[in-house]
Amino acid sequence: MIAGSLAEMMSRHAQAGRLDAIMLRPVRRGAVVPVAGGEVTDAGLVGDHGRKGPRAVTLLQAEHLDVIAALLGRPVAAGDLRRNIVICGINLAALRKGRIRVGAVVLQVEGPCPPCSRMEEVLGHGGYSAVRGHGGWYASAVTGGAVAVGDPVVAG
Repeated sequence: MIAGSLAEMMSRHAQAGRLDAIMLRPVRRGAVVPVAGGEVTDAGLVGDHGRKGPRAVTLLQAEHLDVIAALLGRPVAAGDLRRNIVICGINLAALRKGRIRVGAVVLQVEGPCPPCSRMEEVLGHGGYSAVRGHGGWYASAVTGGAVAVGDPVVAG
């Protein structure tokens, strides 16, 4: 039996995750552009219209796409949610206020991203509510660098 304190249990993850997709939003309200790799700075992904500080990068849990699709009754693509980095295989909610290494980059997972008002426009009637609780996380860049689809994602 694996035992330990609550802090120890919260620090353990069953496996490393993987960077599943990188999305750039070159202009506000513009189309989302998937890319194979990118560079993260304190201002976010180079080529994205994002912001500096705690919301420099937005993260999406790939496994939540199926939940949102089930709530809407139709398929949902990662680009529909307009987040920068799609991660699979590790629970982002369990990493809140913690750090993750994605490729050469270290991100501080800051907090949950509420759905934007465009979700009704993009996903249709009920889109905003379907994304609530599944809209991803925002993060700041602790250490910038290169990221690429397929990079491992590890806590710490």
